[in-house]
Amino acid sequence: MSMTASGRCLCGAVTLELSLGNAKVGACHCSICRTWGGGPLLALESVEAMTLHGETHISTYASSEWAERGFCRRCGTHLFYRLTSGEHVAVPVGLIDDGRAWRFEAEIFIDEKPAFYDFANATHKMTGAEVFAAFVQQE
Repeated sequence: MSMTASGRCLCGAVTLELSLGNAKVGACHCSICRTWGGGPLLALESVEAMTLHGETHISTYASSEWAERGFCRRCGTHLFYRLTSGEHVAVPVGLIDDGRAWRFEAEIFIDEKPAFYDFANATHKMTGAEVFAAFVQQE
């Protein structure tokens, strides 16, 4: 079931429109996501299409050999994480504030999660190795 959603950065210079495959939210515990945002990244992982407006205010950073992160140059809001191959985009769920009933269902890089926090939800958990193996199988 496809759905649409929209959001914006803190200053409003960048807006985005999304087509989503579902209402699932996932958490990434990798050290890069935790450094980027100060904690786990809670993101919409089923982005089928993303349209960005205000492109002149968007910068990207190659955070690894395989992925980049986008942010607003004016206010610093995190906008997206995407594989450089273009096959996967994740958008921070906090950008979409429309009261939707999101479902927190998955956690990745669980082997990098610090011991000082836990989520109460029962989720599907994958280690970093399992995540990379799943992407290889999709190719």
